[in-house]
Amino acid sequence: MERILRTISLLIGSSLLVACAVGPDYTRPELSPPASFRMASAEAEGESFANLPWWELLQDQALHDLIQTALRENKDLKRAVASVEEFQARLFVARMDFAPKADITGNAPIMGRKAEFLFPGFPNPFNYYLQGNLAWELDIWGRIRRSNEAARGDLLAREEARRAVVLQLVSGIAEAYFDLLQFDRQLEIARRTYQSWQESVRIAQARLREGVIAKLDLDQFTSERANAAARVAELERQMVQKENQLSALLGRNPGQIARGRSLTEQVLPPSVPAGLPSELLQRRPDLVQAEQDLAAVTARIGAAKADRFPKLTITGILGVASPQFSRLIANETSFGVAGPSLAGPLLNAQALGFQQEAVEAQARQALAQYEQSILVAFKEVENALVAVRTAREQRNAQAEQVESLQSAFRQATLRYKSGLAHYLDVLIAQRNLFEAELSLTSTHRLHLVSIVQLYKALGGGWSPKDSAQQMPAANVAEARKG
Repeated sequence: MERILRTISLLIGSSLLVACAVGPDYTRPELSPPASFRMASAEAEGESFANLPWWELLQDQALHDLIQTALRENKDLKRAVASVEEFQARLFVARMDFAPKADITGNAPIMGRKAEFLFPGFPNPFNYYLQGNLAWELDIWGRIRRSNEAARGDLLAREEARRAVVLQLVSGIAEAYFDLLQFDRQLEIARRTYQSWQESVRIAQARLREGVIAKLDLDQFTSERANAAARVAELERQMVQKENQLSALLGRNPGQIARGRSLTEQVLPPSVPAGLPSELLQRRPDLVQAEQDLAAVTARIGAAKADRFPKLTITGILGVASPQFSRLIANETSFGVAGPSLAGPLLNAQALGFQQEAVEAQARQALAQYEQSILVAFKEVENALVAVRTAREQRNAQAEQVESLQSAFRQATLRYKSGLAHYLDVLIAQRNLFEAELSLTSTHRLHLVSIVQLYKALGGGWSPKDSAQQMPAANVAEARKG
């Protein structure tokens, strides 16, 4: 037995010395990101504002509470966390391939037997016996190592998918919340306008009875009042539907959503520096996920290639057997054997070659997906940057327009009541003011949402010093070490 152990040790040592992992090692593809974002202003250069945690970007406590609730209760996030835990377990399973596999079997023919001990020294169904089996595959070609690399890549990809869900959830709730504040503000404007038209109709009815105006004037004011009433009903419907959407994101049944600051009271960051385009490759979770998918499938090429080579395994059997239970532990009842075994593909060698080609094709698909994801990321950042800049300019211009239209409406109303202006002057001024106020509210919401979308496009919430705090319960750091 001692000589067998020395032989096995020598064989293992020799195998490890010549062992190599077949297949390509993963390296990040050659990329050529732009030096800077085209739509980034010079004053916005510097560290990206996306490195801020979301609670520093969004300054509404009611919105904070909604996001915190969603991070606890959202079902998509729970599914993403469970997926991370699943692939961590899969990684641990893959790591166990490095260790020997052992099992034990036993037999006790307590229901009786028909024959005596037929094969001395070896167990059979008519014996009492205990038998231990050992199998240890020597990873000469790196099949197990490549499988572990693939499992580790899958786990890290799922962790980035979880982080993408968090980012999508935070930005989605913020956008829906700002939509809700927009509907609140527009509903307030529509109701105020309705009351104004209601007063105009009352005055027109009185003037019609006095014979001062024609019925056409009254019909026009009544029509505008009906238009404002229809807009009120539309906004009430949109507001309730948006509350239901937010409730689903919060992981609860439809219900009323608490508000904090109004739309115009939301705090906007003074500047939104985008940072460097190259930072997207490590900040945006979808890009990191795509790269980890590529790394995993690259490792699977080596595993598929290693399957085409012979597998060297150390196997052994050790146990005791006896036709009589009382003699089971006697010296002469023990048996054992150990030695190397070699198994290689023969008739299925061609199928394994096609399997390797299939994995290589998958790697090309993953590479194309990674490169396409980078292009989409740059596009989304550029779109968000131009939206932030133009929304601010548009809001300022519309605010000036609303101020002018308010003055025009006041003047037209005074002139009409004094009999110095036609009813059409009031009608046009009121209608223009109503639409301008609604548009200004939409643009204010657009400015807020465009900042959130830029934060999302830049992979917001990521920071090297905070990355350890963003790990889920699953110990992904341990996976990175492996």
